[in-house]
Amino acid sequence: MKEKSGKVLIIDDNSELLVALKMLLTPHFDTVITESVPDRVTKHLKEGKFDLILLDMNFRAGIQSGNEGFYWMDKIREFDEEVSIIFITAYGDVDLAIKSLKEGATDFIQKSWDEHKILSTVLSGYNRYKSNKEINRLKSQQQHLKASISRISHEMVKGNSPRMSEIYEIIDKVAKTDASILITGESGTGKEVIAQEIHQQSGRCNELLVTVDLGSIHENLFESELFGHAKGAFTDAIGHKVGRIELATGSTLFLDEIGNLSMALQRKLLTVIQDKVVIRLGENRPRSVDFRLISATNKSLDQLVAENHFREDLLYRIKTVEIHLPPLRERKEDITSLANYYLKKYAIKYRKNINRIKDSTMTKLMKYEWPGNIRELEHFLEKAVILSEGDYLTISDYMLTPNVQLKGERATTYNLEKNEKEIIKTALKAYNWNMTKTAKALGINRSTLYDKLKKYEL
Repeated sequence: MKEKSGKVLIIDDNSELLVALKMLLTPHFDTVITESVPDRVTKHLKEGKFDLILLDMNFRAGIQSGNEGFYWMDKIREFDEEVSIIFITAYGDVDLAIKSLKEGATDFIQKSWDEHKILSTVLSGYNRYKSNKEINRLKSQQQHLKASISRISHEMVKGNSPRMSEIYEIIDKVAKTDASILITGESGTGKEVIAQEIHQQSGRCNELLVTVDLGSIHENLFESELFGHAKGAFTDAIGHKVGRIELATGSTLFLDEIGNLSMALQRKLLTVIQDKVVIRLGENRPRSVDFRLISATNKSLDQLVAENHFREDLLYRIKTVEIHLPPLRERKEDITSLANYYLKKYAIKYRKNINRIKDSTMTKLMKYEWPGNIRELEHFLEKAVILSEGDYLTISDYMLTPNVQLKGERATTYNLEKNEKEIIKTALKAYNWNMTKTAKALGINRSTLYDKLKKYEL
């Protein structure tokens, strides 16, 4: 037998209707309380919290304005802003029912007895209450996390290179708008950091940036993760789930690795972006969403469009403004500040008394090509701090892994593809073809690694 949950309060001056509604709803809810006198509403609210309240719109005979219902709805909201309120309206009073929705009611039922419709409306209202409560809980949790997260300082990210100065001039112009931004660049160049910077300068900065790594989500889970699902929508859907897009309402949605989406999923994403509504799996009701979209990719979407692997209309939707991040080898002026930042970060994390990087070591860091970009530099400095035993870092402190090799002062070849292919081959051997460990060592996700294996026929 299905386990009951939820607490319902029914307020109506018609005693026969109260009895009928209680009989109808008791098998589906843990507690159903009826009340015929609206003045006692506050008494019930002081005694306990309700998930759902069914409220008559007119209590006095001959009054059909609905003002009494609106008055008591305001009183209820003073006690509980989250509770779902379903108005009970006279049969055929459509205008009043529509007005109730505009005033903030969850839904309405009519006094003409349609058992199936009443039950469906009430259960839907209860599920909406639970969903809204979960969204509020997650957003509250996000705010708590946000307060404890130390984001990289503006000046450190900006660096000293002219290329990054130009990018920050663009960011200053677009951040305050809701324009869709596409961030491009090689893996590890800091696309998520730039997305975070745009978000922090936007009018949505009080909410946490909602990030979705599309490269790591299996196609079968895409709709569930992004759109959410209702309980029982599929075999493992044991409860209701709020999708990432719905969670991003009022905030910024960052879609990383957007070039990895299949054409079928691109179509579904385009619909959401155009209509600004989502429909959870297992439901028919569209839910309005309001988010600012930032996307990122290390692929050429224009090339994918030319090859019929990416929708041109979707590209137009996600790329009002494009920001291209240069690889670290093209902004070497920033290596010193980045290296010192990560040195400080990991010295604190691992409780090491390390205060500087030796000049000769910094020189070699500056001359290395960094095919893995900022992500590779960060991993390199983290490992260096862990292995160091002195108060400053030298080259002798490094126990180099295959993905970070400083062979003298310059690379044997400047051909990026040849270097990347060799690094991947070396890393695969070092980690015995363990894809998860190899991808982590290379600073990329597994789907990107698989793409590169296919590209280089490894």
